[in-house]
This record gives sequence, C-alpha cells and structure tokens, in this order.
Amino acid sequence: MTKRKLIVPDPRRRRLITGLGALGATAALTGCDSLSRNDQVQSFLDNTQWLTRYAQRLVASRESLAREFDASMIADTFRPNGTTNPDNEDYQRMAAANFVDYRLAVDGLVDRPGEFSLEQLKALPSRTQITRHDCVEGWSCIGQWTGAVLGDLLDQVRPKDSARFVVFHCADNTYGGPVKYYESLDMVEAYHPQSLLAYSLNGADLPIANGAPIRLRAERQLGYKNAKYVMRLQLVDNFRDIQGGKGGYWEDRGYEWWAGL
Repeated sequence: MTKRKLIVPDPRRRRLITGLGALGATAALTGCDSLSRNDQVQSFLDNTQWLTRYAQRLVASRESLAREFDASMIADTFRPNGTTNPDNEDYQRMAAANFVDYRLAVDGLVDRPGEFSLEQLKALPSRTQITRHDCVEGWSCIGQWTGAVLGDLLDQVRPKDSARFVVFHCADNTYGGPVKYYESLDMVEAYHPQSLLAYSLNGADLPIANGAPIRLRAERQLGYKNAKYVMRLQLVDNFRDIQGGKGGYWEDRGYEWWAGL
C-alpha cells in the first residue's frame, strides 16, 4: 500500500463539535466588535467550549480510544508543528549531552512531588500506538508513538483530590518570544489510556523537531494540545496564576481550551 503523508481530517468527527459550537462561532465570525468587547458575550462564548466537552463526554466513553492505524499508513516523515528547535541555552545544553541530564519535574497538588530522568520514564509501563495528528491549521499526519503511560506516572506522585488539571510546562519559547509554551489536560484526559509522555517516534528516539526528549500525546485532542519539549508537570485546580490564565499558550491567545476530536 502506498504510504501517505497527509490525511484530510474526517469531517464526520467534527460534525458534533461544529454543530454545538455554531452559535458561538457565528457570533464570532460576524466581526461585531461591540459584541466581542462585551464581557457577558465573551463569557458566553468561552462557555460554549465547556458545553462541547460535556456533550462529547455524554456520547463517548471516558476511555473510548482514538482510531489507531496500520503500520502501512505511517508517513515517511512526520511533519513537525510549532517550534522545531528551542533556541535557549538550557535546552541546547541538554540536547548536546543527549538529554542525560534531563529531569521531568512533577509537582503541585500531589502527595509525592518528584523528578524523573529520561531513563526512569522509559522504565515505566509504556504503550505504542499508531495515530493521526490533526493540526488546527488543516493538515494531518500519521506516526507511531511509544511512551510512558501518563496515568501510571501520575499514580506514582499521588494526585490530591483537589487536582483537576495537569499543566505541561515546556522548554520552547514560541516564535522566539519571552513566554514559554504550556498546555493542560483535565484529569479524565490525563488518565486516558492513550495519553502518553512519548519518547519515541516511528521506532527511533524522538527527534528534536518533534519534541525531544519528551512530548505529550493526547490522541483525542487537536495538535496544539500535544505539547512538545515537556519539562514539568504541575497539577492544579485552576489556571488563574499561570500565564494568561486560560490553560494554554494558544488558549491565552483566543483558542478554545477544549480541543477534543
């Protein structure tokens, strides 16, 4: 079978999302500045994403799996998104040493905060899956990911009952700006069996362009949720004190926090 690099996203998977978000999207697309500056209208538009999340949880199991593909569908080259080589001294120093000094910090609302080396992460229970990355820009790509199961790592640090989200703090400064990339998942998505801290792509060490040494794979979410160059996991009950307070780099700039497929 001929290998394919680009897959057009299945519009049927987004039909429900599109339908539920139609009201909010229509209001936004009118370009009505007076409405967009209205706090009550903005609050309503923000809330449509939570309606979408609740609706998806109603029609699909919390553990329903994203589609997995045959090896023949793996792209020759997995297209990188976002930053492809973090331009800061700390990251470049780790990369030059083949990430032997890498440590993933896990803290926040946990009983046992700690740090994990790359080797320790590779020693955790792992999963390999061939899945499709769907970018909000309209392209898709299929790759094989191997990584530590995020839920198993969280079990080791023992989340407190008050923990509602896992925030992924990253090493890259998007577009060279002063702000580092970050993303977040709720606990349901964090404990989903396909949520991985991936260290391998297509059977080889994760390339720098694709997020080495560790990136998130949350297969039921759009591409921008799959944070690259993950350095720290912070468990929180809200986002108020984290950058713009919306739960992610792009969310702080207008993207919806809920990006479920």
